[in-house]
Formats: sequence, C-alpha cells, structure tokens
Amino acid sequence: MLFNSFEYLFCFLPVVVIIYFLVNKINIVAAKCWLLVCSLFFYSWWNINYLPLILVSIIVNYTVSTALKRRAAGYCRGLLALGVTFNLLLLGYFKYTGFFISNVNALFAVNVPMLNLLLPLAISFFTFQQIAYLVDVYRGETKEYSLLHYSLFVCFFPQLIAGPIVQHKEMIPQFQDPKNKAVNYENITRGLYIFAMGLFKKVVIADNFATWANFGFDQANSLTFLDGWVTSLSYTFQLYYDFSGYTDMAIGAALLLNIRLPINFNSPYKAVNIQDFWRRWHITLSRFLMNYLYIPLGGNKRGKRRTMINIMIVFVLGGFWHGAGWTFVFWGFLHGLALIVHRGWTTLNRKGNNLWGRIITFNFVNVAWVFFRAEQWQDAVKVLKAMFGINGFILPDLLASRLSFLSTLGVQFSQPAMREVGLYRGMLMVTIFILLVFFMKNSVELTRQFKPTWQRSVHFSLMVFIALITMYASVHTAEFLYFNF
Repeated sequence: MLFNSFEYLFCFLPVVVIIYFLVNKINIVAAKCWLLVCSLFFYSWWNINYLPLILVSIIVNYTVSTALKRRAAGYCRGLLALGVTFNLLLLGYFKYTGFFISNVNALFAVNVPMLNLLLPLAISFFTFQQIAYLVDVYRGETKEYSLLHYSLFVCFFPQLIAGPIVQHKEMIPQFQDPKNKAVNYENITRGLYIFAMGLFKKVVIADNFATWANFGFDQANSLTFLDGWVTSLSYTFQLYYDFSGYTDMAIGAALLLNIRLPINFNSPYKAVNIQDFWRRWHITLSRFLMNYLYIPLGGNKRGKRRTMINIMIVFVLGGFWHGAGWTFVFWGFLHGLALIVHRGWTTLNRKGNNLWGRIITFNFVNVAWVFFRAEQWQDAVKVLKAMFGINGFILPDLLASRLSFLSTLGVQFSQPAMREVGLYRGMLMVTIFILLVFFMKNSVELTRQFKPTWQRSVHFSLMVFIALITMYASVHTAEFLYFNF
C-alpha cells in the first residue's frame, strides 16, 4: 500500500488513527496491539509471503537482545556477533545473492543458476535498525522493553518501508508515554500539513521529473549536450523530492498518532561542501554509518591513513547497501573520495567561498547521481558523455539561425533526443527548481513556523487538491524510489 494511493489516504490511514484513539480510551495495551496489527497488515499488503520474514527477524533479534541483557559479560561479544551475523545473512541472502552469482558466472565463465529472489520490502531499513538496537544493548544504552514495544519500534508503519532509520531511544519512550494516548489537535493539523507537502512533492514534482530522467537513462539511444544535463538534473530532483516527500509523509502520518519521527533531510542541495551534504541528506543513514561503522572502525583516531581507509570503507559499504550493483559501489566510492579530498583541503586551513562551495558540491552530487541511477555502466557513460560534450556540443536546431556563429567553435545543431518528451519544458522545470532548492525554505522550516491560519489552510487545500487531481489523472501509481533499496 503506497502513501500516494487512494486506499491509503481515504481508508487505511484515517481508520487506523480513529480506532487507535477510540481504543486508547478503553485500554492502552489494546491500542498498541491495534497499531502493531495495522503495521503488519500494511507490510503484508505488497506480499503476504514476506510477513513471516519480518516476524522471524523481530523475534530472533528480541531474543538475542534479551539474552544480551541477562548474560554474563564474557558471553556478550559472541551473542552480539551472532545477532549481527543473523541480520547480515538475512539481508545478504535476499538482496545480494543474485549479485554474487552473476559476478561468479562472469568471472569464472560458469553458469550457476540464478535464484531470482524477490527483494523483501524494507529489509535494508529494518535490518539496520535492529543491528543498531543490538549494539546499543551490548553497550548498555537500552532499558528493558516489552516485545510489544520492540515490535512497534521495528515495524511502525509510517517509517517501516523507507525510513527514517530510527533509534529505540527516540521511539519506544513515545509509545510508552501515556500523554500520547489522547487526541492532540495541534499534532493533527501540523501532521496533515507536512503530509500534504510530502504528497505534493511526490506526485506533482518527483513523478513529473521522472518523465525526463527515465527517457534519458532508459529509452534514448544517444543524447545531446542539453539532453544530458536535463536527464541528470531531472533525476537529481526526482530522487530528492521522491525521498524527501516520503519522509515528510512518514513524519506527518506519525504525528497524527502523536509520534515524532526524526528529521531526515535539511536542504541537502544547499550544502557548501560534501561533508555538509551528508549532514543534510538522509540524516538518519549518516548517523547510523557514523555511530555503528565509522567510529567502531576507529574513526579519525588512528592517523590520517587509517582515517581515509575508514571513510572509504563506510561509503563503499553505504553505496552497496543502497543496491546490489557495481554502479552503487562506484557511487559510494566517489563520495568517499570526495570526503577524503575535502578533509585534505580543510587540513590546509583553506576556506572556500560559500557560493562556489555550494555550486561545486551540487554539481559533484549531480554527476555522482548518474551512477546511482544508471541500470548499467553504459547508461551512465551515455549520460556523462553528453553532459561533458564528448559527443560534441550539439544545440537544438531551432537555435541555428541565431547562434550560427558558434559553428566556427565546433558547435553543431540538430534535433534533441528529448524533443518528444518536452526538452524545453524540462529545462524550464530544472531552472525553476534549482532556484527553489537553493533559496526557498524547506518543509522542516515551514513546519516549525506552522500556525493554523487561513493562509495555511489555503496552501494546504491547494496542495491536496492538485495532488489528488494529479493522482486521479495518472495512468498508474508510481512507487517511491527507495522502495527498491
């Protein structure tokens, strides 16, 4: 069940919220059970065959965490290793088996049959979440939680499918807090507002950018200079508004139930350097990688060379977490390399201009996204060759009469590949949203300043109306991009 579907908007979500608060008046435990059952139903909507998978994962991890709390210290390290290994094997089997088989076949010229496993929804997210919990138990940073509260922490439906990756200390106490059992109209109005912003981002902005991104990457055989830039920038904005939209909708839906999810985005395309970007983009993933991988590897405490190695390990594995493919690994490598270069620059006490830093960072991120999006290496090469003029600087033929003097510089004129999907409309959209992401307030800032005024009501109504009309007119309901990761 998608957040941007009519059954979720008009059936599932309102029924869950209304019954939850009605049952809370009678029995708090029963209300939590209702929320858990609804979350499991939500997860089962796509494929009920994977319901036992998440249940087994929850039970095994809860059992291991309980044992970690009660065992003698000498056994703890082995128990932790057992729990982490279980989670990684589960994730590896379903997500990476096909990748390893295909690479073995190619490397050794053999023909090991593919298992053709379907990727269970949300497995990357609930695996990381539970690994973090086991580590926190091992460190003595958790309290004694019931199986009900732990299960809600893992599969709370607003953040189950694509995050944010939450920690026990920011979720379970909220489920336990008796103040949250009563209807809070301020939370409801604020939650509906941010949910509407997320819905608008997804169906009106992200899904429109998908038109140019999908054509350029998947359909066009070759691209001109402008085609290449419209393709890459369209995906850059599609991915941001798709994932940011999901996160806004998750935060908004949770707020209806008096649960506050952590912020996951803070205008990442305003970042002035690559380190700043990772403090703003997918914040909860960055937090996980920092606390549960980078620091345990030694962080920056073991010399410059080890620090560079640790950074590269973190980002290569972070890229591999996103997808079972070499393009994802290379995307992670590029970001790791950029972080190393940035650290080297800052150790020289060089301070850059914020405007130029923002421009350079945005363009680097945009180029790196090409590998993140490409299905095959040749797709990435196709787009990058067009972007950097390796195919020649080819401009639309309608400009030939006015810019003919550029022919002496090697510029050619021909029909753009993206003319059939509206190249110039794409260029206009890209230009508008570059200005918006650079200079406008984000949804976090707007929500913090939220007051239920008539202007906000008009804004909310327009966003919902346009989003619903767009959904109704769509041929099919588009999934969120991070569902594939």
